[in-house]
Order: sequence, then structure tokens, then C-alpha cells
Amino acid sequence: MSISQQNLKRIEIIQLKGLRNLEMSFREKGITAILGPNGSGKSTILHALACINNPPASHDSLINHKLSEFFTPTIHSVWNDSSFDVYQDYRDGEKQINDHTTHFRKQAARWSPRYATRVERYISFIGIRTCVPMIEAENQRSRIQFNTAQLTDKVSTKIKELAGQVMNRNYTNYNSHTTPSKKKYIGVTTNNIDYSSLSMGAGEQRIFYILTEILNAKDYGLILIDEIDLLLHQDALARLLKIIDDYAQSKKLQIIFTTHSHSVLPLDYVDFRHLYQTPNKTLCFNQTKPDALHRLTGEKIRPIEIFVEDDLARYLVNKICSEEGVKQYVSIKEFGAAFNCFTAVSGCILNGLNNLENMLFTLDGDKYRNESEKIAAIKKVLTGSTDSHKENRALAVSKIEQFILPDNEKPEKYYHSLICSLDKDNLTAEQQEIIKVAEKIINPSDSHKFLDDIIREMDFNREVGLSKLVDLISLSDKWINVSTGIREWLILKKPLLVEPPH
Repeated sequence: MSISQQNLKRIEIIQLKGLRNLEMSFREKGITAILGPNGSGKSTILHALACINNPPASHDSLINHKLSEFFTPTIHSVWNDSSFDVYQDYRDGEKQINDHTTHFRKQAARWSPRYATRVERYISFIGIRTCVPMIEAENQRSRIQFNTAQLTDKVSTKIKELAGQVMNRNYTNYNSHTTPSKKKYIGVTTNNIDYSSLSMGAGEQRIFYILTEILNAKDYGLILIDEIDLLLHQDALARLLKIIDDYAQSKKLQIIFTTHSHSVLPLDYVDFRHLYQTPNKTLCFNQTKPDALHRLTGEKIRPIEIFVEDDLARYLVNKICSEEGVKQYVSIKEFGAAFNCFTAVSGCILNGLNNLENMLFTLDGDKYRNESEKIAAIKKVLTGSTDSHKENRALAVSKIEQFILPDNEKPEKYYHSLICSLDKDNLTAEQQEIIKVAEKIINPSDSHKFLDDIIREMDFNREVGLSKLVDLISLSDKWINVSTGIREWLILKKPLLVEPPH
């Protein structure tokens, strides 16, 4: 039977080099980008994937990568106990095979299973060695003679055209140069200047290589590109990726690349997989709209996003996060007026953000207190009467939590009352002074002044003042009830973020 319509669904790595307990899924057709800091295991994943399939029987001249090529035993490591599983769908003649699982293991002297049992698929691995300028790889130092033949076939003509688009150049000829010893080089003509790959820049050379692999790939093939951004200007990279995506869609290719480039993050046709190493586990976060989480800048990874009304709420949520030991994983942003909560959550749902499951939208607790009020507000933003519209509205409501306040109570006034009710014993001198100042504030002209006036009287800047007031609020026996909805949501997320004690 003929194997066709192959689809790599995911890889689960139990142990492979520095990767531990990692699960990563892949886009069915199109582009998946793997990002992460140096040493996070990006290339290791591509090396493993390069070895998971047999070349199609009808194309036995293709390179047949094997795990020993990338995981060669040395005196430092023989890679024993390496282990990963691969899940693939494909058709075998008229039969559809789903979740076909191959268990790759290294024990003693060899890997299992036998390579002949692997699912057939066209695979092309484009590694870092393709970045080496041809002139640096050339051993001959005397004059190199070659014969030139212009490449005019349909595929070569298209490669020339597309490479010109990526490089922003007009290539008039695309050539093949053959030496007397049968060694081959590519060459081009632009602005009436002929040059071979021996004179090409490394980035230009690699563009031709990548395009050649993409255009020659068989339908439903798997293309793996390590460090696709290496040697490329970000504008050229963006143009190359758009071309690659067009061919991925038309030829039903899966294209997986690694990169350090921040410039690819806004591309909505790329699925992103962000790697993050912890001592015992390699975390993978999936995002298609990563503008809120910059995982490649050296900043702390914050996969949890909580949206709040104002700076007071931001400090309150921050306190809850600290108490639950997840502060370092949480990004907190303000959306302003309470109704903006419904606009924000609706926008995230309509845009299909992959990180929606890790987003929480928080209300202060004085408005839209019950579910019917929330539903009414959501209906003003998410209109429509189909089942899909109703599901979206239900999803939106499920993403909203609130601080729990007494009925008809303004947040600042209530928090002021919690501060005033504290027992001053065992508090610092400064905390006792804050309470004394709070007790003098009886009926300000605006409810916000219940806390603002304390900050002013104590001569704190606002950030310091809010932090100190929230510390006091959290000492109240009412604090657990106030924070319960947000806290319970964070507790559910905590196992995904925090490693168990060693």
C-alpha cells in the first residue's frame, strides 16, 4: 500500500540530551517555530524529528537520517536511556491511521525500533552546516575551472524568481557550474555580473538552498530548518517565511524551524512553541499572539496573564500571586474601566489567542457582580444567536473572576475598613502609623480617597503606598474571602508552573 497524507502530531520526550518530560505538538500543515534561549534543546528536537521516518520507497536516493548521526556515542555519553515517542497520522491506501505511535529508545549498543519499521515520509533536514560559506568549505586553493549551464526548468526558474524576491534583487540567470571532477556549484547573474556560490554571501547561499528544498519537497513532506534566521536580515527573513508558508499550504507541508529572532513573533501564520528549561522538566508554551509574553529577550517567562481594572487591583493580584508562590510566572496588565473587561476578553476569544486558557480577567467586585449582569454586558460586545456565539459568550463569562466585596460596597472604602479593623499588636511602627492615619479618614469626597489620602498623608509615592496598604489588607481575616476566586484559579494553574520540591 502507498503511504500518504502524513501528519506529525506531537513528540513526547522522556529524556533526550538536556530535554526532560517535554510534550510538543505541531501544526498540521504550515509552519511551527521553536524558540528558546541557547541550550534549551531546540536543535535536539529537530535532530530527533529528522530520524523518525523512512524515505519513501519511490525516492530511495534521499538521505536516510538515523539517530546515531546526531546522537553519536562518545566517552562522555553513549545516550543510553534516551527515550521519546512520536505520534503521526497517515493514510495507508484507503485506510486512515490515527495516532500511530513509534517508541524510540536507546539501550545498550543500539536504538530501537529497527529503522525499517518507521513510517514512510519525505523529510528534509536543513542544518547549520548550510550556513557555512561555500568558499570556506572549499579545499582547492588553485584556480577552479568549471563549465556553466543555465538552469531553465520550471522549478529552477521559480527558485530564481523567489530568491530575487527574498533578496530584493533581479536575478537574470540561475546557473549550475560543474568542475572537471564533477563537483557542482550554483551561480547567478545580476546586474550583468556573473558569480558562483563560491562568491555568494552565506545568507544568500542559504536562501537558495532552503528554496530548493521547499520547491522540490513532495506533498505532505516534513521540512526541518535549524536556526532559520541565521545570517538573514529580518526583512529578508519575513519575505522568506511568507513564501515558505504559501508552499506549505499548497503542498500540505509541515515546516518546523528553530530561531532566536524576535521579529517573527507578530506573524499570525506561524505557530510558536517556546521552550523553557527547569531542573527536572522542559516546559513548552504555545502561543500565536506572543506580544504580551516576550520569551526571547532574557526577561522572565510569564505564561499566566491576568488583566485588572486599575493599579490597586494590580497590587492586590500581585499579592495573591506572591502568597501562592507564582508571582514570577504572572504578567498583570490593566484594562481600565470595568466594561473594558468584557471588550478585552471578547477580543481575545475572537482572535483565537492560543494562550487564552492562561488568561484571567478580573473585576473590582462593585460592578457586574452576578452572572446575569456579566452575561448582559458580554451580549453587548459578543452579538449573534448561533450556537457558536453562545459558546463564545459562555467562554467569556468563564474567564472572568472578581474580588468578593460586601453588597453595595466600594472597593477602596471596604479595604480602608479592613485596615482600620486590624489589631495593631505585632505590627511594625510604620504599619501602626498607617492605621492611625486611616482611622482619621472618615468621609472623603470621593471613595478613591479612602486610600489615596493615606498615601498622601504618609508622603509615599503611589507605588510604594499601594504596596504597603495591600500588605496591611492581606493581614485581615477577611482577605482570604476577598481573594478567593482569583486565588482558586491560580491554584489550579500552579501545578503547570511550579516544579515539585526536590
